[in-house]
Amino acid sequence: MTPAAARRAPPCAGAYVGTAGWSVPKAYDADFPGPGTHLERYARVLPGVEINSSFYRPHQPKTYARWAASAPPGFRFAVKVPKEATHTLRLVGAEAVLDRFLGEATALGDALGPLLVQLPPSLTLDARAAGAFFAALRARFFGSVACEPRHATWFTRAADALLRKHRVARVAADPARVPGADEPAGDPALVYYRLHGSPRIYYSPYPDDYLRRLTSALRDAVARGAETWCIFDNTASGHAIGDAMKVMKGCRG
Repeated sequence: MTPAAARRAPPCAGAYVGTAGWSVPKAYDADFPGPGTHLERYARVLPGVEINSSFYRPHQPKTYARWAASAPPGFRFAVKVPKEATHTLRLVGAEAVLDRFLGEATALGDALGPLLVQLPPSLTLDARAAGAFFAALRARFFGSVACEPRHATWFTRAADALLRKHRVARVAADPARVPGADEPAGDPALVYYRLHGSPRIYYSPYPDDYLRRLTSALRDAVARGAETWCIFDNTASGHAIGDAMKVMKGCRG
């Protein structure tokens, strides 16, 4: 492990820019120099990452603690809520799942960033069920929460009011499934961009003009005091890392 002073990776103009997962493609080896695991190398360059594997399976608290110890001071992990709560139970009766998940993920300690609640495309807004779920989550977790809904019923004033009530930010997602889905909403204290690649989802890189506009939006969010995240999920062909680094460069410029 290198000394903390050499490892420190401050947030890009106050924004946590990163990718879904911390794998470093061989094409970018030179941009992530030095010894260590993929996570150690990644965290020396980018200030944040999204843990997606928690969506599919549980991890032991000691695993989360090891990840936190591998990253420099100021680095943050966003963590995806298990699909058992969002896709299997569809937000209903998920208290036991939340208890188990939070008992694991909070082992990240000060390195824990937002929780990400991604909903299935078929899940329509049931205000009672959604309200009960977010109330249960908020009874257990005080930190930042982002929600990525994917059904049109979630993109209304009523849905926005429900999210605000429970201090949940709506993810600004690309591609946008409905008009306005690519703009942040919900709790204004958190801005969370989640970029899946366009036109080919998970594969396509983003053009430079898009990344410049995105960088400007991140600057604006930071300037108004929002906790600001930008996660690239176009990882299938390795473009996420390159796009994240371009945004980082733009933020610093």
